[in-house]
Amino acid sequence: MSNTEYLARGVCFVDGYVLLVRCTGAAITFLPGGHIDFGEKAPDCLSREIEEELALENTVVDRFLGAVEHKWEESGVEHHEINLVFELRLSGTGPPTPPVSREGHLEFLWAKPKELARHNLKPSPLIDYICNHMQDERPYWGSTL
Repeated sequence: MSNTEYLARGVCFVDGYVLLVRCTGAAITFLPGGHIDFGEKAPDCLSREIEEELALENTVVDRFLGAVEHKWEESGVEHHEINLVFELRLSGTGPPTPPVSREGHLEFLWAKPKELARHNLKPSPLIDYICNHMQDERPYWGSTL
């Protein structure tokens, strides 16, 4: 059985830092956001996820940056996801102090772009995008397939 998940993710840059999130104690990080509900617009999903996770209002989901498909195996089960990535602006938070999650299983952190590989950002094509292509006008496409 195949199952493809759709997610909305945000790149939030503040003072040269990128906001990352991880499951508490996990070895990988990802961009803020989450699963798009059936019939939900991707930008609305991103705003909703930020409200749920951080209780931050006045979130601005800005331009569409691109998409990254990601496939991996965990405990013998294959996973496939499509990440729709947007520029994200948040008020009331910035480095060096990370925002506190309202969800106990998540923790946020700020990282410089050159630190993204060390923080094991997934999907990995986002590392190249953030470090080398953020200023491109054309939408980005990345894949781990």
